[in-house]
Amino acid sequence: MRKLCLLLLALGAAPMSAQAQAQTATPAPVVAPAPADPADVGSEDAIMAALYDVISGDKGVTRDWARMASLFHPSARLIPTSRGDTGPARARALTVAEYRVGSSPILEGEGFHEVEIARKTQRFGNILHVWSTYAGRHSLSDAEPFLRGINSIQLLNDGERFWILSIAWSQETPTNPIPAEYLPAAQ
Repeated sequence: MRKLCLLLLALGAAPMSAQAQAQTATPAPVVAPAPADPADVGSEDAIMAALYDVISGDKGVTRDWARMASLFHPSARLIPTSRGDTGPARARALTVAEYRVGSSPILEGEGFHEVEIARKTQRFGNILHVWSTYAGRHSLSDAEPFLRGINSIQLLNDGERFWILSIAWSQETPTNPIPAEYLPAAQ
């Protein structure tokens, strides 16, 4: 459990070498994703369910990365954040393709099920900001989650479908517990 948590944190917080920083200075080309299943992108609830479904699976189960990409706007970013015991908080912005390369060995090698346990949504016009609290388990049969956190998700409704514009997330730690207002009422 601790190994997966550390690997996920490392993915988001690993300091980048000067060469890697120089390579990421040029924006990646925007590539249109495969068409999405209308059932996945027809509403806020649908795209949120599809997001959690596509990232989750047992050990050894390959994720449907084409489906995942279809949920995201072509210029979307996934942004893991972390904070060590000392120093500033860190963030690393990844494309969907970069996330896939870095995460698939961990997700598929260890098994990972991310389940939404609470949600708060703010709307203005065609944009939505979703605070989605999650619990992570290696297997759905695990009695307790090995991690929890909050996804900050920005969505766009373009009039035809919902798109994920970005996801920034932070895991709960002993020094950064999830506030009560972001937990289900029973917790």
